[in-house]
Amino acid sequence: MHPFHLGIDVAKAKLDCALRTSEGKLRHKTVENTPGGLHTLAAWLDKQAAGSVHVCMEATGTYWEAAAEFFAGLPTATVSVINPAQIKAFGASQGVRTKTDKVDAGLIAQFCFERRPEPWQAPTAAEQALRALVLRLDALHVMHTQESNRLQVARPAVREGIIKHLAWLDREIEQLTKAIHDHIDADPDLRDKRRLLDSVPGLGERTIAVLLAFYASPQRFGNARQAVAFAGLDPRQHESGDSVRLRPRLSKMGHAFLRKALYMPAMVTLYRTAWGKRFRQRLAAAGKPPKLIIGAMMRKLIHVAFGILKSGKCFDPTMHAA
Repeated sequence: MHPFHLGIDVAKAKLDCALRTSEGKLRHKTVENTPGGLHTLAAWLDKQAAGSVHVCMEATGTYWEAAAEFFAGLPTATVSVINPAQIKAFGASQGVRTKTDKVDAGLIAQFCFERRPEPWQAPTAAEQALRALVLRLDALHVMHTQESNRLQVARPAVREGIIKHLAWLDREIEQLTKAIHDHIDADPDLRDKRRLLDSVPGLGERTIAVLLAFYASPQRFGNARQAVAFAGLDPRQHESGDSVRLRPRLSKMGHAFLRKALYMPAMVTLYRTAWGKRFRQRLAAAGKPPKLIIGAMMRKLIHVAFGILKSGKCFDPTMHAA
């Protein structure tokens, strides 16, 4: 139990902070989202006599990571990183109608006090570096696709520039792919976990790198369902009374990059592997539509990867023969 709760509304340039005292009062402070700003915030907490503080912030892009890592390294602080949808729902339950950075920070602090969210575990330095590499590789692939589409309709005046840019992107993608492979090779833990995931039919080297970047430490999740929810692949049902029966959908309240990264591996697994074909046939026989089957396989891949990484045992096809 912490007597102080710090809510941080994260933006690219600044951090709007609200410190909830043991008496329930809020004190506000705004600092730059830089290393210097974080040290300024820590000094301000010392002036407020906040010796033991629970720090809470939303997972907004990547802007929260530096603040979370900074406070996770302080012995007097506990850090929680929560889904923005939770704060939105909490604000609605509190009847909050105003949305400003200052109000959001106070709302996060109050949420932290009332709900006591689970502590956040910082990924290892190797995992952080791998995550940065795979996200950068994805960005390069997106740029390559955009430039390829432009090339098809480009006028002669700009065509040569696009061709040169595509050649540069090809070289960067090749070098970054090698850098990811070498990075995993250089870390014994990541290398061993890559070997485990490589036993799953349907997972390629790029997908394995993505899974390692976000799930290399399965102990960060209480169970496989939490790992699935982290990617927003958990099903959302909407039923009410006898008349409302909406079709279940993916919640999408999680990391969009993971959903995008798992779509093609799910398709390959469903149509190119023996265990995936059995999975597809079983759901199709139960009347499930194709899109639902794809989503179910994306979810299944995380379940399988989580189980393999947690148990340290390779993929066993006999466990997926039903």
